[in-house]
Amino acid sequence: MASPLNSVIAVVTGASRGAGKGIAIALGAQGATVYVTGRSLKEGDAELPGTIGATAEAVTRAGGRGIAAACDHRDDSQVKELFGRIAKEQGRVDILVNNATFLHDELIEKGPFWKKSLQLVDILDVGLRSAYVASYYAAPLMAKHKNGLIAFTSSFGASCYMHGPAYGAQKVGVDKFAKDMAVDLRADNVAAVSIWMGMLRTDRTRRVMDSEPQKYAGFWEIAESPEFTGHVIGALYRDARRAEKSGQVLIGAELAAEYGLSDEGRTPPSHRPMLGGPTQAHPAIVE
Repeated sequence: MASPLNSVIAVVTGASRGAGKGIAIALGAQGATVYVTGRSLKEGDAELPGTIGATAEAVTRAGGRGIAAACDHRDDSQVKELFGRIAKEQGRVDILVNNATFLHDELIEKGPFWKKSLQLVDILDVGLRSAYVASYYAAPLMAKHKNGLIAFTSSFGASCYMHGPAYGAQKVGVDKFAKDMAVDLRADNVAAVSIWMGMLRTDRTRRVMDSEPQKYAGFWEIAESPEFTGHVIGALYRDARRAEKSGQVLIGAELAAEYGLSDEGRTPPSHRPMLGGPTQAHPAIVE
C-alpha cells in the first residue's frame, strides 16, 4: 500500500534541527520526498546539534526520500538557485514549509527590547522576508500544476506578548502572508496557511528548561514533538477540502483534533484559552 504522501515533493526550510527537522521527518514518514534546507553542513556549524545531511538521512530512514540542500535564506540568489534545482530535478513543488527563522540567544531574556541586542530584529530578515522569497519562487511551480500547499510555522506570539516586538512582528507577518497569498493563489488551487505551534520538545527548549527547572516544571510533558506539525501539515495537504482552509491561521493542536491525530499517543492542548486565538482575514479584497 502506498504511503499517504508517496510521490509528493516537499521543501522544509530551516530543517537542520528543531521544528524544521521534525516536520521534515514526519513528511518523510508519510512517504514524501523532502528537500531539507539550512546552513549547517557539519556538526559544530551551530551551537546546537544538527545538520541538513543528518536530517535528510532521518527522512529517508522514516520512509521518504531526504535530500540535503544547502541554502542560506538570507541570500535571495541561493533561494532562487534552490528552486531552480528542484524544478530541474522534480518539475514541481507540492508542499513548502516556511520554517527558517533567526532566533537570538537573548530572545527569551526578560527586559525591554532596547536593552537587548539589536540583532533580535534579524528575525524580520530570516523568518519573515525569507519566507516571502521562498514562497515567491515556489508559487509558480505550484501554480503551473494547479496544486500545492504553502505552510508557515507561527505561534501564539502573534496574539499575545511573547519574547518582544521583533518576534511578535515576525509571527504576525507570516500569518498575513498566508492570508494574502491565499487570495493570489486561489485560482491555481494552491492553499496557503499559517500554523501556530505550541511549545516544542527541541534541543533549544531542553536547554532553556534545564537552566530553570522549577520555572518550567511540567512544561516538557505538555510540549509538542517536533514531528507533530509535520503530521498535521501532511493531513491538511491530503484533505480534499483544504482549499476551504486556505488563507486561515490555524492552531496546530486544534487542527490535529479535527483530523483525529495524536502526538506520540498524547493529545497536545490548544493554548487558546490562555494565550488567545488568531484573527482571521476580513473577506474584503482591495486591488
